[in-house]
Amino acid sequence: MTRTVLFPGLGLEFHLNRVAFELFGLPIYWYGVIIACGFLLAVVFCYKMAPRFGIKPDDIIDLLFFAVPLAIIGARLYYVIFYLDLYRNEDGSFNFLEMLDIRDGGLAIYGGVIAAVLTLIVFCRVKKINFFAFADVGVFGLLIGQCVGRWGNFMNVEAYGGPTDLPWRMGIDAYVNGAWQYMEVHPTFLYESLWNLLGFLLLLVVVLKGKRRFDGQIMWSYFLWYGFGRGIIEGLRTDSLYFFHTPIRVSQVLGFASALVAAGFLIYHLFVRRHKPEELYVNRLRAAKEARRAEHNEKEEDEHGGDGH
Repeated sequence: MTRTVLFPGLGLEFHLNRVAFELFGLPIYWYGVIIACGFLLAVVFCYKMAPRFGIKPDDIIDLLFFAVPLAIIGARLYYVIFYLDLYRNEDGSFNFLEMLDIRDGGLAIYGGVIAAVLTLIVFCRVKKINFFAFADVGVFGLLIGQCVGRWGNFMNVEAYGGPTDLPWRMGIDAYVNGAWQYMEVHPTFLYESLWNLLGFLLLLVVVLKGKRRFDGQIMWSYFLWYGFGRGIIEGLRTDSLYFFHTPIRVSQVLGFASALVAAGFLIYHLFVRRHKPEELYVNRLRAAKEARRAEHNEKEEDEHGGDGH
């Protein structure tokens, strides 16, 4: 099914088909293709950036074997829990096959983030790696994935907001009250994609300019930035997940709550508890390596000195 999406204020028109191609008779949706592209970009970037945080690039790959499937499960579980009625049969039973079908959407980013964080905690404890240093590089992957992934929502013509007459409004045919009707709405998928892109660029500047003062600074900055933005944008959407038949939007509450907690940590670590550069995990590893090298050289000098006698 092809749907037309307009941006009348910008003079743009798109004809969108959710299906990218078929593989062995099964439709492969643009949503999944775009999510996969965002994932690959995130992996490549984190792999390249890992040494700046004292993380071995190979550890990025090792983590993915656990984090990816668990994050997908977490994202789907989060979505299903708060949209449970979508998966009920007429007799009231649940359609478990539909619950497992993620080819055409139905992944909630917060569920994926929660699962990924828990996986990383366990992974770092087992591998004896600093969790906050690893998380600092990992959130760049989240921002890339979220920035790109929101275009999967565009292809599905979903994750849009309420009516608006702003110049960048999006015109769609929406199924409302049992009938299709034309609406001009907030392109909230675009808002979030651009918000994540800007957050990615700002945090990248912090790292490249050497402004990272403590391990976890980028992680908490991500939660502050994304949480605040998501809280605002979620309030514009018409397809929010709600706390079990209440008017409380789940992602809006989580967004503002996580932003508030993150702001507290950042204020404490940046203005109350001052950090020295040598406290960073990457600098501690470098200092330990240099100490081992110096000890090795000193040992060799002693051995050669002994041979001289």
